[in-house]
Amino acid sequence: MTKRPPESFDAEIVATLREVLNIAVEHIALENRTPATKAKMAETIVREAAEGVTDAGELVSSAVRAGEIPAA
Repeated sequence: MTKRPPESFDAEIVATLREVLNIAVEHIALENRTPATKAKMAETIVREAAEGVTDAGELVSSAVRAGEIPAA
């Protein structure tokens, strides 16, 4: 897949990225599931998707890594 800016994501891609986030959140500690940490994880997913990452497993893994450390 080619690199594209986030503003070009269509509704189907956005729905998929939202599902990736929901899956990733289930894999982090309960105490880290704050709105700020979820936002950090979402930013990670969107950034990587914009860079061309299309594998859901890779996106989940990256988001989980981002969510292991709570956002300040």
